[in-house]
Parts: sequence; structure tokens; C-alpha cells
Amino acid sequence: MLNNYGIDIWSDDNFVIEKGLAKVNFKSKPSLISIVKEVREQDFKGPLLLRFPHITKKQITTLYDTFNTSIDEYNYNGTFNAVFPLKVNQLPTFIHPLIQNGKEYNYGLEAGSKAELVIAMTYNNLNSPITVNGFKDKEMIHLAFIARSKGHNITLIIEGINELETIIGIQEETHLPCPNIGLRVRLHSGGSGIWAKSGGINSKFGLTSTEILEAYEMIKENEMIEYLTMIHFHIGSAMNSIKPLKKALRESGHIYAELKNLGAENLNAINIGGGLAVEYSAYERNRFYSLREFASDVIFTLRDIAKQKGVDEPNIFTESGRFISAASTVLVTPVLELFSSEYDLEHLKLKESNPPLIEELNLLFKDMVKKTSYEYMHDAIDHMESLLTLFDLGYIDLQDRSNAEILTHQIIKKAISQLEVEDYEELKRLDENIQEKYLLNFSMFQSLPDYWGIDQEFPIMPLTHLNKKPTRSASLWDITCDSDGELPFDSKKALYLHDIDLNKEEYFLGFFNVGAYQDTLGMKHNLFSHPTEVNVVFKDEEVVLEKVIESQTIIDILEDIDYDTSDIKNRLKENLDINTYKILEKYLNENNYLKTIWSYND
Repeated sequence: MLNNYGIDIWSDDNFVIEKGLAKVNFKSKPSLISIVKEVREQDFKGPLLLRFPHITKKQITTLYDTFNTSIDEYNYNGTFNAVFPLKVNQLPTFIHPLIQNGKEYNYGLEAGSKAELVIAMTYNNLNSPITVNGFKDKEMIHLAFIARSKGHNITLIIEGINELETIIGIQEETHLPCPNIGLRVRLHSGGSGIWAKSGGINSKFGLTSTEILEAYEMIKENEMIEYLTMIHFHIGSAMNSIKPLKKALRESGHIYAELKNLGAENLNAINIGGGLAVEYSAYERNRFYSLREFASDVIFTLRDIAKQKGVDEPNIFTESGRFISAASTVLVTPVLELFSSEYDLEHLKLKESNPPLIEELNLLFKDMVKKTSYEYMHDAIDHMESLLTLFDLGYIDLQDRSNAEILTHQIIKKAISQLEVEDYEELKRLDENIQEKYLLNFSMFQSLPDYWGIDQEFPIMPLTHLNKKPTRSASLWDITCDSDGELPFDSKKALYLHDIDLNKEEYFLGFFNVGAYQDTLGMKHNLFSHPTEVNVVFKDEEVVLEKVIESQTIIDILEDIDYDTSDIKNRLKENLDINTYKILEKYLNENNYLKTIWSYND
């Protein structure tokens, strides 16, 4: 556990550790550090977002193959269909490969705003479905009519009776082909996990039983029953248990069957929303079901209800965006500084005559062996507390205090190294008083907003030195001037990193499974924009870097937030000689992240 950073839990074989390096488990199996080096040799500095479209393709293929296998196994008469919710990641560097990789399956898109709908109706394959969720005004509904007139297979999921009234009105006004209509139902059943509140009877979206019947009558009265094709529900994102889904399936299945028996002849689909969870933890599994179990439960439950009610088995739609996108993106951050470096032995300056407790610390450090590691480590911590008290009382000086800190730090590090801890339960018992501060060249608010906002875990692993034992208890700091920009050391989920001399080599950390939501939720705190993005594709056995998008320059960021950049440049030119201004102008046209000097040595 100590050296593999839980890769067997969260990686799903997308990444492996070989010869001390984190590698992409595909084709020629390149190391992540070799990809980082290639990007940095093109003079792209700062943090990197590495996107792997082949992982997205793998997830799409796995989703369809698993559901279709269950359909065959249960002799189910409906089809499986899926759409990707654009809210999860709308960036073109992700979406364009997604659409291409999903073409053979007719994998579609889901839109929740006008802008997302424009993306869908511009780029989605004509044979692939589009679903439209969320609250809608007249313009958004009219856009859906236009998309239908362009030949798209589009379904408007109505969230309220007023939206249905608008659909009826637009059809009367425009005489354009009408999109399919879906009813989002507000189920009594809720989900599980931290997003469970998005489902259930008190959820933000959906129609009550009374509203469902009212909507059906309105559709029927306006002779639009042929367009009612879908029932939709969503009980929560990233469900860690499958039990609530079964309950929701039974509830929605009966609503579907009741509407069919009322006369909704073209009603042929149940959209079960999202909910497929992703393993984010490096310490324990949080998803208590397999995709095969998920698919089988959906198909078995809906088949059973259809048979019971005497109706056709519905086509199945899913909108599981996290499952498709999370694993495809890795955030790579260089370590800029190790704040524990002042505790290295080179800074130890013992006097000819030292206080007795410091002499004892020195002996503990020199005499420590594996057998005495625990005892000496805790003795050292006790001595450190006593020496701090003596300093407060004025009995020892600043040099004595410095020596005490250095020796205590070295004793703890030596103890961890000598213990050769492999059992995680034993590791958790190690003392956390000495924490190493790693300054990382990224903004947590920009690149890991879910960590800052909801304490979402993400797997963290160095890209190199994975054949060496990590001995430093790590706290991670970003470069924003905000105290929330920190991942503190947690003894219950301990992160240990390596003892690196940053004057000789760079040390990179990878944050994995960041492909869902992080790009779109990131904020420009301290005006840090998105990292440099790279699509890593494989052509035959060769790695090819495509669609490199550099992090925004300082002047572009300022323009983005509506500064007059011409005015900025003119003001900055004042009272500067031409050479100094040229240097300043160069800085304005570089990104906002910090620069590092050293290159990685193979």
C-alpha cells in the first residue's frame, strides 16, 4: 500500500507502476514522466492536464458491452442507449474525441442550458440521441425545435407544466417538427452518497404524480401523444450503493406502465439518469457494486415490471457522465519547494556544549536501529516538547531550538525508513507531529474545486521514484495566497512522499480521476487560469501529443475579466526605458504559474 498509492483500487488498470514509474497501461505503455518531459521540452511550464481519449473510448465500450450482455442474458426486448451530460465536461478537447469514439454506438449528448444545446446540435452525430434537461425558457425550447428540424433525435425532458405549455405554443407558432417529449418524474425514492439530495420527493426537479397525469391529459388534448416517448428520473450522482436504484426502478417502471396503459402508445423509454460511481479513494473501496450488477439489476427489474403490467419492455437510457470522463484526465503538478528542507542535517549546528536534551536527541539519532525505532521516535517528540517549553522560559537560545527541530525531524524520518512499514494499519499509528510541506505549482481552486468545495478525494501519486520507499508525511500547498489552498496530512488517509533534492531534479505529482466537473467548476482565484492541456493519443505504438492548449497569458486573463489591456500596456510604458518595458511585455505574455529551473533526470 505504501508504495503503490492505492492504484489497485482506483486505476481500473488504466495506469500501472513499472520500474519505479507511473505508466499508461496502453499500447507501448509510456511513462507519464516521459510525456511530461516531451511537453515541457516545447517550453510549456507549470501544471499540465493530460487527457487520454483512449480511456474515454474504453469507458464507452465497457458501458455498452456490459448492458448489451445483460440484455442478451435476460432476453430483454428493449435497447440500451446513453448520452453524455455536457455539464460534466464541455471543453472541446474532451468533447470532440468523445463524439468520435462514441459514434459506432450512437452515443449521444445531454444538454442543460442553451449554450450546451448549441454544442449538441452542432456536433452530435445525427443518429445519436440528444436529451435536454433542466429548466427551460421559450428560446431554449425553440432551439430544440430547430435541432429537430435539422434531423436530430432530440427529446425535451419537461420539468414543469409551464414548459409543456411552451412546447405546445411554439409548435402552433412555428409549425416546425416537434421534438420528442419526456416527463421527468419526482420519485419518492432517493439515492445514496454525497449527491443523494438531487433525487427523492424533495428534489429540485421533476413532476409529482398529479402533475404527471395533468401533463398526460394536456398532451392528449393537444393531439401530441405521438411525441411522448420517455420517462426520466435521476436519484443522485455517484451512488455508492445500488439498493436505492432498485427502488427507483420499480417506482418509475410502474409509472411508465401506467402511462402506457392509459394510451401513451409511443412511450418506449426510461431514462435512469446518472449515478454510476467512480472510485476516488486510494485507501478503501467506496462503490459497493460492479457495473455488471448495475446493468443486470436495471434490466431484470424493468423486465419484471413490464411483464407484470403487460406492456412492452422499455428502451433504457443512461446519463452517467462521471463514469465516462473521470478516469480520462490526469493533473500533473511540479513540486516547487519542500518546506521541510530547513530540517536537513546540513543545517545542524551543534555547539561545543549543548543542553542535555539536545545531546540526548543527537544520541537517539545516531544509535537508532530498527528495533528501537518506535521508542526513540516517541522519546524524541517528548524531548522536543520539553525543549520548546525551555525556549519559552528563556533557558535555551534560538540555535538550540533549531538543532532540536532538525534532530527530531531526522529521527522521525529515520524511524519511518527503518520500520519498512508495509501494513497500512501499522502506518496509521506513526506519529504525525512532523509534516512535510510540499509547495505545488497549481491552484486548487482552479484544478481541484471539488476538493476545496466538498472535500472530494482524488488519488494522488508521484510519477517517479515508485520503487523507493516514501518517508515524508506530506501536506500539499498550492500557490494561491489562500489558507484553504492546502491538502493537509491526515493520519487516517496518510500520504507519504519521497525525500527529494529539488536542486538536482524535479518531482511531479499526479492527481488522477479529475476528468469530471473539475475543468468546468474551476475558478480564477488569484487569476490562475486552466493549466496547459494536452490530448495524449496513440498512433500505432507511438505517442502523439495533440491539441496542446497553453495556459492563458497574464494579459489574456486580464482581458477576460474586462480590463482594457491597451490601457494597461500604455500605463505600464510610462516612465520605463524601452529595454525594461520589453522585459515587462514578455512577462505579460507568459502564463501566471510559477517557473521551475531543473529538468527531470532519467
